[in-house]
Amino acid sequence: MIDSQLVLAKEFYNLILEKSILSYKNGNKRLSMQCLNIFAKEIEVDKRYLQIYSQTRCEIKYRVLKAYQNFFRRAKQKESGKKMKVGFPRFKSVDRYYSIVYPQDNGSFSIEKNRLRVARIGTMKIELQRVIEGKVKTMTIKREAGKYYAIFTATKEIEIPQIENTNPIGIDLGLNSFIALSDGTKVSKPKFRKDSQKHIAKWQKIVARRKRGSRRRQKAKEKLQGKYEYAANCSNDFLHKLSNRLVNSDYTSFAVEKLNIGNMVKNHNLAGSIHDASWNRFLQFLSYKAESAGMKVIAVDAKNTTKQCSNCGNLQDMLLSERIYLCSRCGMKKDRDINAAKNILNRATAGPAGSHAQEDSVRPQKRAVVEELRTIRLETEAGNPRL
Repeated sequence: MIDSQLVLAKEFYNLILEKSILSYKNGNKRLSMQCLNIFAKEIEVDKRYLQIYSQTRCEIKYRVLKAYQNFFRRAKQKESGKKMKVGFPRFKSVDRYYSIVYPQDNGSFSIEKNRLRVARIGTMKIELQRVIEGKVKTMTIKREAGKYYAIFTATKEIEIPQIENTNPIGIDLGLNSFIALSDGTKVSKPKFRKDSQKHIAKWQKIVARRKRGSRRRQKAKEKLQGKYEYAANCSNDFLHKLSNRLVNSDYTSFAVEKLNIGNMVKNHNLAGSIHDASWNRFLQFLSYKAESAGMKVIAVDAKNTTKQCSNCGNLQDMLLSERIYLCSRCGMKKDRDINAAKNILNRATAGPAGSHAQEDSVRPQKRAVVEELRTIRLETEAGNPRL
């Protein structure tokens, strides 16, 4: 039943996208939710698509609208001179449409003991990883590597403690060591994807040999997805444990550097290692955990953090292979990554003159996010958001 719902949802998405493209070619240069509602009513003449829950169909329309909004945003950024792929919304294959969303807890799903009831699908056994706390808002059913997951989002009121910032710490992200702290601590990350590469390559070859559309090819693809999933789970487990350890230590705030990873991966010699490092995901984990504990995560300009002396502010060029920073002015000798972490801390705490100190939080202000979401929702309800 879940597979059939995913197939119908994929077809519904593709038909809405197809009608929007035809509408544009016929002279309608503006797309709105009102237009998508009209397209959906035309598609729903085929009663098969009424098997999809009504609010799930609404969420599919929002996906199409969001895809167009992202496309126009990227096109505008490219016109302004930013080098990036625009990426027009694409039709989804079975492998690229793997989740359906129930956006409201209005009786469309419920949990009783170890059974989950879902509208238009039925009742099934589930394995609860932990008790759901707070008010459930949405549920997503996702298929991944031949397994099926029910993902719940819930809101819960928590009391954030007030902590005095008496022991800030600077964090430098790297490849040689995953993080280096300004107090001299260094932590390395196992290369989970590289360790799994032998098994991934094996199943990639097997998939390539299988006949397209065959059941054996589908089973091989699920095996390959499982190998990727295992490497990703190992990496996430490491990042969760490391961020927990930092938040539960004696540190009271964290200074990190703003990294433009999109530009960094253009170096093809380092792109694989950078992706495997998962710097962005680590910063996300650290940010929300620190915020819940009443701590700040401050992002500073990353320019010259490696080249600058943390003692006297002297700038000097260094090769990537040089791992020790030896200042030509004051003679300070320190590990390259530790020196960079100290510079990051100095900038976050308004250090010496010319240190580019900033107080930008990694996470956006809540008020700004709420206002932005409210604006998007109002424009959508008005039926005429300009794209």
